[in-house]
Amino acid sequence: MDWLGTSDVIYFSERNDIVRISVNCYRKSSIVNSKYSIQKDMLSKILELQDLIKVVHDLRKSGKKIVFTNGCFDILHVGHVRYLAAARSQGDVLVVGLNSDGSVRSIKPENRPIVNQNQRAEVLAGLECVDYITIFNEPDPLKIIEELKPDVLVKGADWIEEQIIGADIVKANGGKVVRVSVVPEVSTSRIIQRILKRYQSEHVE
Repeated sequence: MDWLGTSDVIYFSERNDIVRISVNCYRKSSIVNSKYSIQKDMLSKILELQDLIKVVHDLRKSGKKIVFTNGCFDILHVGHVRYLAAARSQGDVLVVGLNSDGSVRSIKPENRPIVNQNQRAEVLAGLECVDYITIFNEPDPLKIIEELKPDVLVKGADWIEEQIIGADIVKANGGKVVRVSVVPEVSTSRIIQRILKRYQSEHVE
């Protein structure tokens, strides 16, 4: 049998916690299976819209308040994490509409996204504050909002309410729109520029 000895130590992520396991004669397969189970649970958060509609319907029947937000979330940073945590605090279930690669290219510079849609979705799924993710190909999430009719629609405070896609739909259904403050001077574009500047300066030197 394939056993781990007393000197083996394994680290792996369980939700947002780093778990340290000092192993004393545990089978390696049991550790691998534990990690696989965590990853499987995480990826189960990523749903096609039709499947998500059914899930949200059942959640709402059980009295859960549904919160929706959307974005590209390309190179996840502290601004994203704080924003998503704030969004989640507005209800019981946070659904994130994620722009597909094609959608990002239609609204951002042609060299974006940096990270592909499947990896961006998986990173979001690793956040405890995010309950479900669905990827959309359109430039905006209007179709998702029309289908889900969330109780709360969250966007950054850099958007005025009149320009927030779906705000009228949510309010017409008795929901509300919440604008969350953004972290100043933190963005994916700034991170990209900082990386380019540092690596270019090193190359010149």
